[in-house]
Amino acid sequence: MSKSLKSGLAVALFCAVQGLATAAAPALPEHGSEAEAQVMVTKAVALIKSAGPESAYKTFTENPGATFKDRDLYIFVYDFDGNCLAQGANAKMVGKNLLELKDIDGKPLIKDQIALVKAKGSGWYGPYRFNNPVTNKVETKKSYCMRGAGDSYVCAGVYSGQQ
Repeated sequence: MSKSLKSGLAVALFCAVQGLATAAAPALPEHGSEAEAQVMVTKAVALIKSAGPESAYKTFTENPGATFKDRDLYIFVYDFDGNCLAQGANAKMVGKNLLELKDIDGKPLIKDQIALVKAKGSGWYGPYRFNNPVTNKVETKKSYCMRGAGDSYVCAGVYSGQQ
């Protein structure tokens, strides 16, 4: 057998094995789950406590990586006055007061999330309709929120894929 034929067969075999390995790997669902959102928020609050709010907020906004941004899951943080402190999907929101923000159906978002966190410390808020940054479509969403540092709260939302 010629050297070039052996080389070609080796490349073909390698590609076939890689294709099987890729096909065998489970595909991630398109949308994050409720359990994944809760874990992400818990990790975010832990980072705030260990690294300090300023460092953690910078991580959530500027370099969320796989820990704080995964598919359509991302961390967002607000204070109880409605100021956006961190935003893993849209850094332009940081520094803005969004206390009066409502979804497209007129449902208050930030005010009601603040009320939930003040009353319970943590829990699910929603459903509401909000733009999914992955699909760029308005979808039904609910967010798991937990009290953060001082008078602030941390959330990650789960998109349903339903418009």
